[in-house]
Amino acid sequence: MHVTRLIAIRHGETTWNVDGRLQGHLDVPLNDIGLWQAQQAAKALADESIAAIYSSDLQRAYVTAQAVAQVSGAPLTADAGLRERSFGEFQGQTFKQIEVSHPEVAHLWRTRDPHFAMGGSGESLLALRERIAQTVNRIASQHEGEQIVLVAHGGVLDILYRLATRQELQAPRSWELGNAAINRLLWTPEGLTLVGWADTAHLNQGSRDEIHS
Repeated sequence: MHVTRLIAIRHGETTWNVDGRLQGHLDVPLNDIGLWQAQQAAKALADESIAAIYSSDLQRAYVTAQAVAQVSGAPLTADAGLRERSFGEFQGQTFKQIEVSHPEVAHLWRTRDPHFAMGGSGESLLALRERIAQTVNRIASQHEGEQIVLVAHGGVLDILYRLATRQELQAPRSWELGNAAINRLLWTPEGLTLVGWADTAHLNQGSRDEIHS
């Protein structure tokens, strides 16, 4: 059968995640908790059969993917097609700041207008969905019969969930997009299917005291 098993992981935590700041295509590093989360995700996948790992080329995702690669021994490839949605000139700002300075932009974002490209040079949700669908199809079609890992961003994971569950871009989100959570899907030439979502058991194991040890 033409099936590829996908493990999709959002990058570990960054300081900008904590601040609620739009990261987009800006290259923000993991914080200490994010580095710990990456190691925990890698440990959780240590016994999995992984043929290859593909990551966004932004360091918060790539460093998370490196942790998985070091444990699994699978080859790691950076792919810009897995980048977060671009938010144009609003990258680096918080939603509260945008609400004050550009309330009309905040409204379009909050209502998930699929045609709205945030910040002029940013991506619309329609453009993001097309990019992610094409990227996943391209990658997964090379690994039929195998299991691979994709390490990306919240916006990317949101699109993967919507593609797998056939939900519209404007449908309210009722699913989690936690940092370093493990999500599982199946890919076939007909599309994605959801297997499991938002597994965070590995983040409840051990102690965060390890972060500063």
